Amino acid sequence: MSGEIDKCDVVCINHEAVSRVMDIMLDENTARDMADTFKILGDPNRVKIVHCLSSEELCVCDIAQVLGMSTSAVSHQLRALRDRRLVKFRRDGKIVYYSLDDDHIVSLFNQCRSHVKHD
Repeated sequence: MSGEIDKCDVVCINHEAVSRVMDIMLDENTARDMADTFKILGDPNRVKIVHCLSSEELCVCDIAQVLGMSTSAVSHQLRALRDRRLVKFRRDGKIVYYSLDDDHIVSLFNQCRSHVKHD
């Protein structure tokens, strides 16, 4: 025994399992885009913004009020989320409203929340 419990003591490759996984392996662009999405969501303030927008469309001022942040800081975070297509906006006169880009974001957020709260 090598003393390490987190790796095999011998080399034994299950060729059938490896083949099945290789058939469904992500391509580099998809893997990079997914990693970039998780990177963007790696900031607690952005997670809080996504949480706010998961329940309701809000303007920058509303989000800033809820989170106790400046509108400038919120705008900066929203720009990063928008660049990854996680949020979208619409203008109504002088007010810009933000919402989540689609239901996939809500699903991703809810599954992650369930995961971290799971005992």
